[in-house]
Amino acid sequence: MRLRGLLLGALVLAALAAGLYYSNKQKSAEAAKPPAADKTPKILTLAEADITKVSLKKKGADETVVEKNNAGKWQVTAPKQYLADQDAATQLVTAAATINSDRVIEDKASDVAGYGLHSPTLEVNITTKNGQTKKLLFGDDTPTNSGAYAMLQGDPRVFTVASYTKTGLDKSLNDLRDKRLLSFDQDKLSRVELNAKKQDIEFGRDKDQWQIVKPKPLRADGLQVEEFIRKLKDAKIDLAVSEEDAKKAATAFGSGTPVATVKITDPSGTQQIEIRKSKEDYYAKSSSAEGIHKATSDLGTGVDKGVDDFRNKKLFDFGFAEPNKIEMHDNGKTYAFQKIGEDWLANGKKMDSTSVQSFLDKLRDLSASKFVDSGFTMASTDITVTSNDGKRIEKVLISKQGSDYFAKRENEAPNYILEAKTVDELSKAAADVKEAPPPSKKK
Repeated sequence: MRLRGLLLGALVLAALAAGLYYSNKQKSAEAAKPPAADKTPKILTLAEADITKVSLKKKGADETVVEKNNAGKWQVTAPKQYLADQDAATQLVTAAATINSDRVIEDKASDVAGYGLHSPTLEVNITTKNGQTKKLLFGDDTPTNSGAYAMLQGDPRVFTVASYTKTGLDKSLNDLRDKRLLSFDQDKLSRVELNAKKQDIEFGRDKDQWQIVKPKPLRADGLQVEEFIRKLKDAKIDLAVSEEDAKKAATAFGSGTPVATVKITDPSGTQQIEIRKSKEDYYAKSSSAEGIHKATSDLGTGVDKGVDDFRNKKLFDFGFAEPNKIEMHDNGKTYAFQKIGEDWLANGKKMDSTSVQSFLDKLRDLSASKFVDSGFTMASTDITVTSNDGKRIEKVLISKQGSDYFAKRENEAPNYILEAKTVDELSKAAADVKEAPPPSKKK
């Protein structure tokens, strides 16, 4: 038994030694081989930031050219001048900067006609800031239709590339041009003018805060102004419209009823759009886009607004900031609350946080049902809210005339009408603020 075990062990050791010898020999042989050629070499590699111009020539079509202007923006310069869709142009440049092959078909092709490269289906010229131009040629599709033949001018090799490589460069004018009716930079707008409902309205922006400048200075509802601007920004040109439908649109616009004219100003200048309505449809004419275009009803109704649609209906501006101090005189009753640390105090006593919060919510939500120019007489209620660490002090006065309530912000002319239910609920919330329960005693 012992002899058999020794023999078996010797055989195992011999097998392991043979395996190790063969493995080392194989590694040495692999190391001695010359390195394999790259089977999928890059056809072209450029830095995206260096590319200043891309020209696309498709068989049987006009050349399309996008170039970077002095402001660093992409624009279409051929076949006509258009501002480019910046995202689409950037994607094109990214695709042009690095061209990978699937494999090399021929190292030195003597006749490229068999690959469709003598008369290419797509020619891409890429110009960099040093003035050099690289020319890529794309020929026929491969027999499996999974790619296409390609070559770089000056390089004798013929490659195959994946279909997505070619489609990333095979773009039309409509793919690359800006399709917006207005091409403004929303973050850099300084002024917006609207003529609608026989009113001239102007909005001005101070930092991130919109205000109504005309017909007179008024507090603006920032959300409403931003929504109005968003509708303008989202207005697009339908490039698939037929020539016949384009003529119909021009006729409808010419006979249509004016709805609104908007002027919008950013650092690049002022652009204008005019909206008209014919029957149930809206049509637009823009200074930034040729022709007349059918507009969506969302745009048509979105610009058909009066000044009151943009006014801030809330009486207080402190929003979700936590006030530091609240004082209210309501029909002979006085309520005064001050926040110290995390606690609300009244006459030195800690108040119940839930009831104070309910009162705060009513102040935040205090809103007008409509606007009037007159009607306020003597205040029966006044509320002063201090917030932003004492930097903002707002005072609202409320006057009752019969069953109507009028309100105004101190030192501001416009009057607001409040619903009776709103005022009653505010008064009740103030009266319901109570002391905090005493802390429970530990047993």
